[in-house]
Amino acid sequence: MRIAENDMQLKLNTMQIPLDSRTDSALDPIYIEYKKNRTIFMMFTLTLKRIIDLLGSAVGLIILSPLFLVVSIAIKLDSPGSVFFKQRRLGLYGKEYNMFKFRTMCQNAEKMETGLYSFAGDPRITRVGNLLRKSSIDELAQLINVFIGNMSLVGPRPPVINELGDFTSMNRRYKKRFRVKPGMTGLAQVVGRNKITWDNKVNYDNQYIEKLQKQSIWIDIVILFKTVGCLFKHKDIIENKIDETLDDVKAAEEAEKEIIRIAHMMEEEDLAYVKQTKKNE
Repeated sequence: MRIAENDMQLKLNTMQIPLDSRTDSALDPIYIEYKKNRTIFMMFTLTLKRIIDLLGSAVGLIILSPLFLVVSIAIKLDSPGSVFFKQRRLGLYGKEYNMFKFRTMCQNAEKMETGLYSFAGDPRITRVGNLLRKSSIDELAQLINVFIGNMSLVGPRPPVINELGDFTSMNRRYKKRFRVKPGMTGLAQVVGRNKITWDNKVNYDNQYIEKLQKQSIWIDIVILFKTVGCLFKHKDIIENKIDETLDDVKAAEEAEKEIIRIAHMMEEEDLAYVKQTKKNE
């Protein structure tokens, strides 16, 4: 149940840690609470998860290096621009980092047409890029991020900075999805990828974290196997419009507004947090 109360929203916003202070020494209160209550089992799970990420990404980068070379050459021959597309994303605890992909669009695509959104028939996608997207090969570049340590093989997919609006004023349900590192794939992706709404993705992301706390890395293994199966189906690759009667640009604008609106809407958990904070003052 979502409740919109302007005075409560203002109160909640003023209690957030400023955007430029999302460091290890100054986290949002929700993450301080999470780290304080983290069990030994969860800490062991995260350590084991990192070991698997490190080994998996290293082996993957070595085995896939011939494919990466072929893809790099194809991208350079197909269109002008760099091989890799680097984009600022929100990761663990809402910290920003650079995420890598093989470039599938023309240069400066984010500043053209529908911006961050890509619907069917997007003219910005290159010929090679279309093949890379259908096979999800463009995402394999994120093995670099996994090896570095700012991503995991499995976890919530990272949003582009500002895609969900101002991070500091997001509601608690949306912020909770940033309790673990973002992943190359996740529970939401094997359930429906672009077929489901951002709001439902957030619910699946939080479900994943709860399962991780109880099942350890077994949930990651299940998701990885399901991801392989999804790759062969080539389904839900293109984003759906919230209203098919709208043109692409207008649909992108409306989708952005709706996502940000929901991400910042007061919910029962936020109201309970505000009341408890006031009681403790």
